[in-house]
Amino acid sequence: MNSTSGPAGATPPEVPLRPDGSPARLLVVDDEESLADLLVEALSFQGYEVAAEHSGSGALEAVDHSRPDLVILDVNMPGVDGFSVADRLRSAGDRTPIIFLTARTAPDDLREGFGTGGDDYLTKPFRLEELSLRVSAVLRRTLGRDAEQARPDDTVDVGDLRLDLAAHQVTRAGQTVDLSPTEFRLLRYLAANAGRVASKQELLKQVWGYDFDTDSSLAETYVFYLRRKLDKLGPRLIHTVRGVGYMLREPQE
Repeated sequence: MNSTSGPAGATPPEVPLRPDGSPARLLVVDDEESLADLLVEALSFQGYEVAAEHSGSGALEAVDHSRPDLVILDVNMPGVDGFSVADRLRSAGDRTPIIFLTARTAPDDLREGFGTGGDDYLTKPFRLEELSLRVSAVLRRTLGRDAEQARPDDTVDVGDLRLDLAAHQVTRAGQTVDLSPTEFRLLRYLAANAGRVASKQELLKQVWGYDFDTDSSLAETYVFYLRRKLDKLGPRLIHTVRGVGYMLREPQE
């Protein structure tokens, strides 16, 4: 990682606040203590309330005890690794956002991470500035999600696909499709723009809140995972338009 906590005398950027006006709480989890300590120092300098753990088991206890607003989670840890931590949290109904830090770059590894409920990932080595932008974007979206309630009668239908926006439920051909919150947001955006191509950059901005340039393969990876869940219940709904982006449309006979 190429970064410091900030130049002397610099003013920390504004950070997303919790509903009570206090700074967002972050939990950094990495068995490399020097990196964890550096992240704590740098993010604290920016104005966040930051704690650190150095093991997967410690992370699970800390999430249960301190209820952070976001977890920055290393993947490659001995014992309980990052993917296992995320899987246990999601299985217990915990929706705390997770940004994975990983040295793994293989598509299958990344898809495993999203399959366990990760919201984003950064590959090592990374720039602190990039991590800061992603943390801020995730928190701007998730800290206010409970206030963003859809109308009870809001549904979106595309062919045999139905999204119940109030209940955050998806069915296809009458069968329930189990989606993570991020998968649901992506599908909701594509369904709301059915028949129109959405570029990867548009999806990063509208679904993840990234209003900055990034070469992240986040949208591509999530589309793959979403397709895997939807396509087993019927013909393909999400189509790739090469060099442009993705489009959701009804199957054509």
